[in-house]
Amino acid sequence: MSPETVDTAESETAGAGGVPASSAEPVEADAHAPAGNASVVVPVPGAKAADAAARAETPEGEPKGLWQRFYVWLDKLFSAWSTKNNFLHRLMSYVFLPLAYRSGIKLRGRETPEAAFECVLPFSRFNKNWYQAMAGAALLANSEVAGGMSIFKECGGDYTVVCKELHYKFRRPCLGPAVYRCEPRADLEALVASGEEFNVTVDITVLQAVVADGEKEKKVGLCTAEFHVAPKSKFRARQAKLAERKKNAS
Repeated sequence: MSPETVDTAESETAGAGGVPASSAEPVEADAHAPAGNASVVVPVPGAKAADAAARAETPEGEPKGLWQRFYVWLDKLFSAWSTKNNFLHRLMSYVFLPLAYRSGIKLRGRETPEAAFECVLPFSRFNKNWYQAMAGAALLANSEVAGGMSIFKECGGDYTVVCKELHYKFRRPCLGPAVYRCEPRADLEALVASGEEFNVTVDITVLQAVVADGEKEKKVGLCTAEFHVAPKSKFRARQAKLAERKKNAS
């Protein structure tokens, strides 16, 4: 038998294991095999490529069922609402972020495209301490909220924003509404365009707002926050892999 010929018996059964030929990968003869080893086979290169192409038709992390697609659409809608205006922000906070709802923090946005993103924390009874100044806990907690809102506003509803680290330095008592000015250290547009997860540090300056003529803004605190930002599609992909792993383990 010539080296180019594949043994018929070997093609009907996949060797000593007895695996049916229909479940084996397509094979072709090895022209360089020795004459005494005519049954040596190698995989057809195009078979695995075809399988990979078929799997790539459904992007990883994309919703597959009707209810999953509806949930993703609803999540994207609510996320867009949360930074659209103060009314919708309050409405979403009432359901998903009670602390922000009770504290009353509001979006101010940017006065110009080059200006820092701003939020305002009202000087309300909920935010005051026993000696009628802004409570340190309120200033600290809402620093994370303000910084996260500034990132979320730029990245959009397709991303999750989670605070990893927060440093706050108190400089003086705050005896009026507090203004948070948030400036990221990195170019968010370039990071979002990459489509990958990333960490970004935000510098937040906390000032006492001007409420009367002749007053000046007073710096009451400095905050540095680091956020982890990830596409929600990657989060869904990780959740699907975890569910599949648990299913296989059981």
